[in-house]
Amino acid sequence: MADQQALEEVVRFTSDLIRIDTTNRGGGDCRERPAAEYAAGQLAGAGLEPTLLERTSGRTNVVARIEGTDPSADALLVHGHLDVVPAEAADWSVHPFSGEVRDGVVWGRGAIDMKNMDAMILAVVRDWARSGVRPRRDLVIAFTADEEASAEDGSGFLADRHADLFEGCTEGISESGAFTFHDGAGRQIYPIAAGERGTGWLKLTARGRAGHGSKVNRSNAVIRLAEAIARIGAHEWPLRLTPTVRAALTELAAVYGLDADLDHPDGTDGLLRKLGPAAALVEPTVRNSANPTMLSAGYKINVIPGEAVAYVDGRYLPGGEDEFTATLDELTGPDVEWEFHHREVALQAPVDSPTYARMRAAVEEFAPEGHVVPYCMSGGTDAKQFSRLGITGYGFAPLKLPEGFDYQALFHGVDERVPVEALHFGVRVLDRFLRTA
Repeated sequence: MADQQALEEVVRFTSDLIRIDTTNRGGGDCRERPAAEYAAGQLAGAGLEPTLLERTSGRTNVVARIEGTDPSADALLVHGHLDVVPAEAADWSVHPFSGEVRDGVVWGRGAIDMKNMDAMILAVVRDWARSGVRPRRDLVIAFTADEEASAEDGSGFLADRHADLFEGCTEGISESGAFTFHDGAGRQIYPIAAGERGTGWLKLTARGRAGHGSKVNRSNAVIRLAEAIARIGAHEWPLRLTPTVRAALTELAAVYGLDADLDHPDGTDGLLRKLGPAAALVEPTVRNSANPTMLSAGYKINVIPGEAVAYVDGRYLPGGEDEFTATLDELTGPDVEWEFHHREVALQAPVDSPTYARMRAAVEEFAPEGHVVPYCMSGGTDAKQFSRLGITGYGFAPLKLPEGFDYQALFHGVDERVPVEALHFGVRVLDRFLRTA
């Protein structure tokens, strides 16, 4: 089990990493190098030989390998990203890059997404160096740049240009899984991610006839775009159950002692209504989605522009991309063109694998009162890019959280923070899992 020094280090590492501002606004101005050098220094202090890699100056990634005791075993990728989304200091109770530890809580941007997991990885690796532990299978440790944007300077670059560093990796773990979900009725649920919806960020362009704002114009690009956006916003996407979501609903039904007749026309929606707050773990992933997010048109109030542009955040289920694109063709209509602004695959991982069973066992050892269930992420992670290398990805960044702590709301939210005890739990569970993986 992780020693006391590891428990102290995970808090310090989280705080130190938060204080290194790695804000990624998506325009290429992020500089992860100081955080990458920090992580590389901690890995080197554990006797590893980390490699620093860049596609663009300052956009640094770190990769290191720990040799396992069984050379015939497949390798496991353990990865976390170093960049964070922007934070407005005026909106926060504490400065978002202070890394302040107050009342048993570490505050700052990245405390949840995901410098906490980066710190857990470092703490476990250094604990093993002190105690002489070696895992059964090779572990490839990767800290990436650019996850909060396109990943072109991060996991995409690593997968496309440095595949040799991930030789033998068949599975990987990263963010957004094995956290405590309190259902409000005394139950503690620990969802482990075994899938991700695909990313389909769209650019819509409507063209028309430019003209004077006082004249009748039947070819107004703004109207054409607005009508298409309204159709997209009002569309009811049909229910589609993937194997991961079906497994999640089945296991949640068992936790609550409910029937799960998922093949009945109202079986899924009826079960979701009965699950209460726990339905939030599944509801975003039973359908494709498309949410308009940005609009741009015109340059003067009395000029009808010849072009109007919108952006839509689209997400599609594993196996749902063809339906997604066909539906967008229909909803946009003949007067609006659309294209993928950014596109990434949907993922699915087996929930009957030995690796999933070991993750479940590690959580149950330290949270025996908890109910471990699989779930599908509504968004995406670097696992999408690493899947190009044939790596099956799981979300496993364990945290034991107190009731009332809204984990999901803190992703990209104000006053992002993580309890010290949650970090300690995470180190213990991660240590247990990686020893047995």
